[in-house]
Amino acid sequence: MAETGLEQAGDVKHDSSSSPGISDQEKEMAISAFQAFKAESYEASLKQLNCLQELNKEDYKIAMNKAVNDFYKSGQTTTSTLKHTLLTLKNQMHTAVDEIDGLDDVENSILYYNQAVIHYHLRQYSEALSIGEKLYQFLEPFEEKFAQAVCFLLVDLYLLTFQPEKALHLLAMLEKVTVKEGNNKNGKGESSNSTNKESAAQKAEFTALIEAAKSKMHQYKVRAYIQMKSLKACKREIKSVMNTSGNSPPSLFLKSNFEYLRGNYRKAVKLLNSSNIAEHPGPLKTGECVRCMFWNNLGCIHFAMGKHNLGLFYFKKALQENDNTCAQIGDGSNGQGAKKFIGIPMCALLANKRYELLYNCGIQLLHIGRPLAAFECLMEAVQVYHSNPRLWLRLAECCVTANKGSSEQETKGLPSKKGIVQAVVGQGYHRKIVLASQSTQNTIYSEGQSAAIPVASMEFAAICLRNALLLLPEHLQHDSKSDNGSKTCSQSVSTESCGETSDTSSGKTQEGDKFIPAAPSSPLRKQEVENLRCSILACSAYVALALGDNLMALNHAEKLLHQTKLSGSLKFLGHLYAAEALISLDRISDAIAHLNPENVTDVSLGVSLSEQDQGSDKADLDPVESSGKQTPLCYPSSVSSARATMLFNLGSAYCLRSEYEKARKCLHQAASMVNTKEIPPEAILLGVYLELQNGNTQQALQIIKRNQLLPSVKPDSSPDLRKKPPPFHSSQPVQPIQTPAPLHAILHK
Repeated sequence: MAETGLEQAGDVKHDSSSSPGISDQEKEMAISAFQAFKAESYEASLKQLNCLQELNKEDYKIAMNKAVNDFYKSGQTTTSTLKHTLLTLKNQMHTAVDEIDGLDDVENSILYYNQAVIHYHLRQYSEALSIGEKLYQFLEPFEEKFAQAVCFLLVDLYLLTFQPEKALHLLAMLEKVTVKEGNNKNGKGESSNSTNKESAAQKAEFTALIEAAKSKMHQYKVRAYIQMKSLKACKREIKSVMNTSGNSPPSLFLKSNFEYLRGNYRKAVKLLNSSNIAEHPGPLKTGECVRCMFWNNLGCIHFAMGKHNLGLFYFKKALQENDNTCAQIGDGSNGQGAKKFIGIPMCALLANKRYELLYNCGIQLLHIGRPLAAFECLMEAVQVYHSNPRLWLRLAECCVTANKGSSEQETKGLPSKKGIVQAVVGQGYHRKIVLASQSTQNTIYSEGQSAAIPVASMEFAAICLRNALLLLPEHLQHDSKSDNGSKTCSQSVSTESCGETSDTSSGKTQEGDKFIPAAPSSPLRKQEVENLRCSILACSAYVALALGDNLMALNHAEKLLHQTKLSGSLKFLGHLYAAEALISLDRISDAIAHLNPENVTDVSLGVSLSEQDQGSDKADLDPVESSGKQTPLCYPSSVSSARATMLFNLGSAYCLRSEYEKARKCLHQAASMVNTKEIPPEAILLGVYLELQNGNTQQALQIIKRNQLLPSVKPDSSPDLRKKPPPFHSSQPVQPIQTPAPLHAILHK
């Protein structure tokens, strides 16, 4: 869920200081240049700096100040030029940030800080963070305002890189220092008898700065607690934010985000609608498009409510606002290629959220059954977020869903004999019934085309799944008990919305807890990685079977079954996929071992999680739409239904060994466990095959006509096993769901 635009921590500083040992004349020129710069008289400031450079040509700070002066004179639109100038100056000094080891290097801090700010606005957060952390080590000799700017920049970077614990630690330290400075200033003011206007103005200015810093710190704390899902602490800070900022768009957006995490979706929508976004200064001044965030947040909330079509409508509105913003600030890229930031204010470089929004749209389209449109959106997003294993799994799901077909029996249930009888040829005595062949259901793939071409084919799905597996680490050393909450919400434009969360007492993670980056969503924790690995292996086995690569399918299925934390539903699918691969490899005995109904003891959709881990997976455990209709599952919803499926397939395996009596027993036992109308067409065909093997032609015809295996079967409330929905179930918008691939029938004639 998107968060409001807080004031960015850090503007390019104009250093008025000069080297030690300068003359009084040089000092006066430096002060005059700095005062002119503060008054936005850039021509006058540049004139003074030129005179100063004539007197001292060796001081690199003068050249840096001239570059900063030119940057502000251009309306902060020459970011690339300033970056190049600062890099040249750093190379002239022959120093690097990593080499800072003492207070002697502190005088170069302005140069390093300016570089960090530019990296920040260019979304190069790792580089900016390395500089900021080095500067923080030598914070004591800095002047108060500059030290505060460094701290706020670091806090922003910690939140953008999903390190809320570090951000809170720094904010606690900063809060103590700010309060202490405020008390010292007030004490000095009370002891002094001076009543001149200048002193009073300075005191008022200082008080305003302190209050602004406190307000900013409260907002940062809320963002950190939201990332940690520490809702109790967040609730306390929300009150402070509302007291200091009132009903401003940032405070209302934060409170809406808080209510969204609590599951109070209607209240979250109400808070968003009450924010007066028309009064926002706009992206040219703040670098943020509040209208884009507003529509995106509504899309995330309605996704969580199960209203996917409405959520998609809001995401499209957000994309339109984003395109309008890009046109306004002069960024004509819109995903078509950058223009080297020419003519774009530096603060507005962060305004373009196109790829995050495309990610959201893709996940939303996948949920409403439009896999090809989802594929197009996610393919554009993967150009930027190519290191996100979840995104590669989503792309594979788009391919699987697009290729599974949309037959009438899948969408409307199996009426009469349509799932069995393909055609009727002739009339009267010469009338022939043509039964459907399983091969007719397979997708015809294009030949002579490279599988690496991004097309929604099963071949490309295999490549996507391979990428997803390669991006996951083999082992995470940290124990799962330290995992705290599985999925956190990103703050700017959230690409992965979260479900209901149980409040954690502190939200702390122990040192050593490893995270796998999954931008633009929050990093993957240990349990999430294991769950995602299981989903990828299940989908990989399904895709390999569809492509006829039985050895690879068996390999993936066996790896899936050896995972330590495996949900009941994925275990069920693992046995089915392994059995189908083994049958294709003519290893019938091994396949029969996998098809033992006793292998199915649970068909739950997720592994058991601790209270802390239930943060975002809770939505996956209850795939029910807000309309009250049960979302079709790609596996049976009860153990008896799953065992019936195993028995149907076991009967098929016995047929291949010509053990027809065993096959008949399996078939009849399975048919007695499910409703007559819910017997899959493959099982009917198997029954016909068995009767024909025994020479019972009339009985085979009766099975076809009645579309049932037994004369009378007790009705059951088990789900329809013939339905093959998309390879995912209802979950949250871009916390891509970790779910299995669809049920793949292994019945053979």
